[in-house]
Amino acid sequence: MTEYLRPLERRVLAMQADGLDAAEIGRRLKRSPHHVERIIEWTRIPRTRPPVRRRPPAIERRVLDLRAAGESHEEIARRFRRSPGFIRQVEGLAHFRKALDLLG
Repeated sequence: MTEYLRPLERRVLAMQADGLDAAEIGRRLKRSPHHVERIIEWTRIPRTRPPVRRRPPAIERRVLDLRAAGESHEEIARRFRRSPGFIRQVEGLAHFRKALDLLG
């Protein structure tokens, strides 16, 4: 059941299915052969749901809080020493991630 595997786990299994050994997979992914073998073993553990999503990065949380408090993109940009466009992008990504969490 590969639907709940992480991208790295899916890639390792695909490389293994292509006939590569753990040493070659490790070389290509800059991991040790032992680590690759552990990843393969982990994929055999049954999973009932997708991986737990981590908290959003601190800057996303802070930008959303400041926007909710009524600060403009320009004010927040000065505070973080970034451009207003960057702050808009961070805010957009934060809203996108929140929407994904609601859907998932």
